[in-house]
Parts: sequence; structure tokens; C-alpha cells
Amino acid sequence: MLSVIDWSELDASQRRQALSRPNPGERTELREAVKKIVADVRERGDASLRELTLRFDGAMLERLEVTPAEFEAAGKAVAPEVVAAMSEARSRLIAWHLAGAPADFEVETAPGVVCGRILRGIRRVGLYVPAGSAPLPSTALMLGVPASLAGCEEVVLCTPPRSDGKADPTVLVAAILCGITRVFKVGGAQAIAAMAFGTQSIPACDKLFGPGNTYVTEAKQQVSATAGGAAIDMPAGPSEVLVIGDERANPVFAAADLLAQAEHGPDSQVILVTTSPAFAEATIDEVERQLADLPRADIARRSLENARVILTDHLGTAINVSNDYAPEHLILAVHDSRAALARVRAAGSVFLGDYTPESLGDYCSGTNHVLPTYGAARAYSGLSVASFQTSISVQTANRAGLAAIGPCAITLARAEGLEAHAQAVVRRMKPQS
Repeated sequence: MLSVIDWSELDASQRRQALSRPNPGERTELREAVKKIVADVRERGDASLRELTLRFDGAMLERLEVTPAEFEAAGKAVAPEVVAAMSEARSRLIAWHLAGAPADFEVETAPGVVCGRILRGIRRVGLYVPAGSAPLPSTALMLGVPASLAGCEEVVLCTPPRSDGKADPTVLVAAILCGITRVFKVGGAQAIAAMAFGTQSIPACDKLFGPGNTYVTEAKQQVSATAGGAAIDMPAGPSEVLVIGDERANPVFAAADLLAQAEHGPDSQVILVTTSPAFAEATIDEVERQLADLPRADIARRSLENARVILTDHLGTAINVSNDYAPEHLILAVHDSRAALARVRAAGSVFLGDYTPESLGDYCSGTNHVLPTYGAARAYSGLSVASFQTSISVQTANRAGLAAIGPCAITLARAEGLEAHAQAVVRRMKPQS
């Protein structure tokens, strides 16, 4: 049963403990296990992937890549209303990502000197879509839409197969909607290794994207730290939500939001921060009532072992608690949520008011649900079109421009003791014979 923690009664050490994430377990054992998987995939390629797929997913595969016939069968297997909902969600994702997409620009920084930026889609990207206890076609959309808008030349997607050797049909339909035709039935750390370094079937990618379990997360970190490995989108861990509610917040809504995140997995974390003791107790009671009706109640109950209910003296303190925690998802169920938003400094995605459940962001509001977790929101952002692009600066100077800013460059080069740098400017400024 959840209990209320009074923030004002905690010292600094106790506050850190109250905001600690679930212990991921023995990291040394995890690191070594992933290291062996990555090394084996690099050495044996597809043969390793087949063996690991049989071992972890119970599927024996001759061909790793999804065939045109499998795509066609998936299209027939998914209910029309589900396809329509995915198409609807995709349209809003496109609208949001286009609105926030970066653009090329040029500016004259001095007479005769023009500097600009050009954007290029990363040539080949690898997307990872988990399956686990529930398929995640929404993640395929969240990854595929910005990749397509960014202009990436090639997009590769890996997702774990079911025990029958087939990929989840809803994931395949989501991939089709995003124009992704190269999908491989490989999951876990082995999929990350394959996309990072390449195998006989799966091409090596320049950057990897997508959430996953602790093995996937560890594999992403390892390949990104290896010479010749792929870059990754962000540090990530189990899902989390922090709800801030005041005395007028609805405990039924708050409990539903907490449980929606708790059902992701036993390592997910949910936190309620409030200025109202009555709201805190009412939400705790409501969590128990709603929990009884959930199909994934056992998973949610295990997650609630990591939950916190924190009472603060005023709203400003509650927001400070959230900024210290830096949640993946932040729900502001307070009287003036817009005013409260102005004080938010660290969060992956924010949901304002009573009628904006986090579930909308998970599926169809238009924002991206691939977000930094485990406190990474202090320095990282959720996926956007820019995540799939490189930004290249460009500059040009004519003779007048060189004359205008060349002396500045010469002075700074010599201040650093780099005379060759200075001479590259000096020799151009001399009259040409």
C-alpha cells in the first residue's frame, strides 16, 4: 500500500533516496552478458542472430528479413479500425514534427561574409521497436515519421519475432505507413549489435534509435562507446511519470495516469507530488480501486513497489522536486498549469490540465513518445526531426569580406601561437600579382 512522504521532514540524503530510481540490479553481470552477445554477433553475424533468436524468443528463423508476402499478410491481419487509428496518429505526428523541424539558413555576419547551415538526413539509421509483453506499433510510428521527414537515405527496423517466427503484424503495418520496407525479425541486445556493426543480412547503421529493456539499453551504450560503432539517440531506461496535483485535482484521473505508466513493467516508476493531504489519500485509495480491474494488475502492482507519494508545502516546492527528478513524463494537474509550466526545467514531455492524459502523447497527440528517462531529461530531449539529421555549417567570404574580418583571425591565431593559421589569412590579404 502506498504511503505519503512529507518532504519537509526529510533531510538531503532522505530526499535523494525518495527520488531514487528502481535499482537495475547487478550491472557487472548485465554488462558482461551484453558484451558477450555483441562480440558474438560481430564475429558470427547472421548465425549468431539465429541462435540467439531461438534462445531468447523461441523462434527458429531461416530468413531474418521480413518478406513482401509477410508485409502483405500483416496488412490483411490488422483490423481496419486499427490501421485507421495508426494513420490518424501518423498525420498528427507529421504535423508536429514538421512544425518543429530545423531549417537551413544564411546570415551575413560582416560585409562580404555569409555564414549558414545546411541540414542532411543521416544516411542510414537503425530503429528498434520492442515487443516484449506487448507489441508497440506506436513506437514504429514515433521512430519512422521523423526519420522519413529528415530525409534519411535508408531506414532499417529491427523488432523481436513471436514464437511462430513472424513479426507482430501491427508493427509491420506501422512500418509500411512510414515507408519502411527493410524490417528484420531480431530483438534484444543482438539486434542493437547487428545494426551497429552489420551482419550478412543487416547493414551497419550510422545511428540507432528506440527504447528497450535493460539489455537493449546496455547494448546501445556499449556499441556507441566502441570505435566504429553507431551513435545512439539518448540514454534511456524504464518508463516513468511524475504527477503534480493540487487540492482541486481529480484523484480518479491521477490514479489512472499513475497506473497507465505502472502497467508498462515492474521496473517502471510512478510518483505523485501534491500540496494536498486529502488529494494524496484519495488518489492512493483510487489506485487500489482501479488496480483491481486491470488485466496487467500484477505488473502494475510490482511497479507500485517503486512508487512515491510526496507531500510538499507549496506548488513551487513540488515543481522543484520534479526538476530534481527530471521525469520522462510530467503531468501538471494544477489550477494554472500554464503558469506552472514556466517553472519546469527538466522533463521529457509535459501534459497540462485535467484532460491531457499521458496516454495521448503515447499514441496520437502528435508529440514523440521516445523520451529521455532515468534523469537524462536534465540534458537530453525527446526525438525530433533534428535527431535524424546532421547540421553542417557553411561559410563564404569575398575579398572585401576577408579584408574586413581577416585581421581579427590573424590576431586570435597569433594569440594562440598558431602562425600557420595566421598565414593562411595573411597570404590571401596580400595583393595578388
